[in-house]
Amino acid sequence: MKREEAIGVLLLNLGGPDSPRAVRPFLFNLFSDREIIRLGPSPLQRPVAWLISAVRAGKSRQMYSFIGGRSPINEITMAQAEALERVLNSSRIAHHASRAFRVYVGMRYWHPFISEAIDRITQDGISELVVLSLYPHYSKTTTGSAISEFKRSLDKIHNLQGIRIHYITEWYDFPPYIDALAKRIHEAMSEFGDQRPVLLYSAHSLPLSFVREGDPYPEHIKTTVELLNKRLSEEPYNTGDFKWYISYQSRVGRRDWLGPSTEETLLRLSKEGHRGVLIVPVSFVSDNIETLYEIGIYYRDIAIKHGINLRRCPSLNTSDEFIGAIKELVIQKVGNN
Repeated sequence: MKREEAIGVLLLNLGGPDSPRAVRPFLFNLFSDREIIRLGPSPLQRPVAWLISAVRAGKSRQMYSFIGGRSPINEITMAQAEALERVLNSSRIAHHASRAFRVYVGMRYWHPFISEAIDRITQDGISELVVLSLYPHYSKTTTGSAISEFKRSLDKIHNLQGIRIHYITEWYDFPPYIDALAKRIHEAMSEFGDQRPVLLYSAHSLPLSFVREGDPYPEHIKTTVELLNKRLSEEPYNTGDFKWYISYQSRVGRRDWLGPSTEETLLRLSKEGHRGVLIVPVSFVSDNIETLYEIGIYYRDIAIKHGINLRRCPSLNTSDEFIGAIKELVIQKVGNN
């Protein structure tokens, strides 16, 4: 494909182990990233990461065994890329785009790595590229780390230095995204029948040290939740009054993390007499071990023990509404540049 024929779109995501054997090296890659967690002085980051990955690998493999022995995030992100490429190319005439789109996937901590995606982009002769983070809420630990790795990889490839690049680094308040998630939530709420569930918006936690340094992540989460609650009160949902809370999951280690934790919040809701809870994995757009195991199994078991009917709102994954939302993100970015 000639350089001028296509606009590239690179989807950035976390990645996950694609087999039990990949769990330990995946964990090592994850904990080696100082932008996501700081393990003592900088020279000790990789040695400590090696030790932690060795210690945690067995337990992590066991958790993955409950969801098929591997993370589904790689396959889901690939499917999102295929669906996005299809809708972008099917609608480009309507949007007056003269060139086709090619969509790529780059993972931060497992294959296909961001550097591998850049190799493919180079081979395809892409001269204009939209880099889209699949984390709606910006954090240095997620989008920031992925963009930094993209730029480091880009610097090593001289024949991509002239590429025109557009970055989409946050979209927590993008109306089509809010609409897509609101529809998922409303459908999940209807499964409770006459019972009015509490909405528990559960997001991946963040070390408080990053928050103190000005990371906007918790404010982005708060804004998304406020917009969702407002959207659910409007047509066609008209959900009415409901209780809702924000909690945080997936803490690692003993240092201070953003809270309250999802587990602590579930226990508090039980003590307050709530018997129906819908967990909305608000910071995740694709299913992964946090949604399928941590929420779907670990938190569910806690809820059962404490008399709570717990359900998990399905992730956006490849829903038509979500693919349509990220299509609009791309179209707007290309059209505004």
